[in-house]
Amino acid sequence: MLTSTLTLYRQVARATGRSLRCGWLNMAGIVVFALLFVGASRIAAPLGIAGGFLLGAVNALLVGATLRLIDLSLTASRSIHIRDVIESMGHYFWDVIGVGFVLWLPVMALDMTTQANPYGQFLSSAFLCLLFLLLNPAPEIIYQVRHDSPLDVFKTSYEFVLENWIEWFLPFVVLIVPVALSPSGLQEFLTLVSRLGRGAGLDFFQIVILPFTVIGGWVTYLGIAPEWHWLLMALLTPPVAMAILVFRGHLFALLHGSSRRQRMFRQQLNRTR
Repeated sequence: MLTSTLTLYRQVARATGRSLRCGWLNMAGIVVFALLFVGASRIAAPLGIAGGFLLGAVNALLVGATLRLIDLSLTASRSIHIRDVIESMGHYFWDVIGVGFVLWLPVMALDMTTQANPYGQFLSSAFLCLLFLLLNPAPEIIYQVRHDSPLDVFKTSYEFVLENWIEWFLPFVVLIVPVALSPSGLQEFLTLVSRLGRGAGLDFFQIVILPFTVIGGWVTYLGIAPEWHWLLMALLTPPVAMAILVFRGHLFALLHGSSRRQRMFRQQLNRTR
């Protein structure tokens, strides 16, 4: 099992490298999308409920465009052009809206029912962590798997996690180790996971904040001078965000449709040849 898993990660790493070479322009796209999201947040802030709906629509637009660029990068058949970044707008918009809306209802109910509960914070964190685990591959399912409704996305995600939880979450555990080892590691880890679970990976802000947090944890862990922290985090966040998304895409593509036993059998067969 260990050998087949390491072989799997080597394949994914090589494919990720090819995709990043062909899709380096996606990193610039992430920066542009982030600026657009910040601008939309400032416009929506004083608008109340209407601003919330506006920001939700902008979020779905940008997340869908990002997923489209990742989808194009996975094939690595050609380089990504500016035209691809522009034309990515509108892709997967309704998929993101549908999943977000279905998920928003129970999360809103949870927030309302736990406000007066003395254990409300714990219950909320536990529920959001569960969502983070079970719906973690939802972004990849949206652009790689045929589905008819948001419930299909949830069902496929649940089944995928049950089958492949070791291979899928191990890279995340490695990435997040420095954050978990920090003085406030447990609280910071739970906060990060809760935020990711709240949006099922379809919150554009969280797409950026995850690599930002990971980079911050690593530069602190490696003992880099504090005055360099913000500069390194700002420069490295776009490429690391893109690398994480592309790596996840390739990993999902290799894991989906195959079982752990099948991969171990193929590994044993290759060793006997």
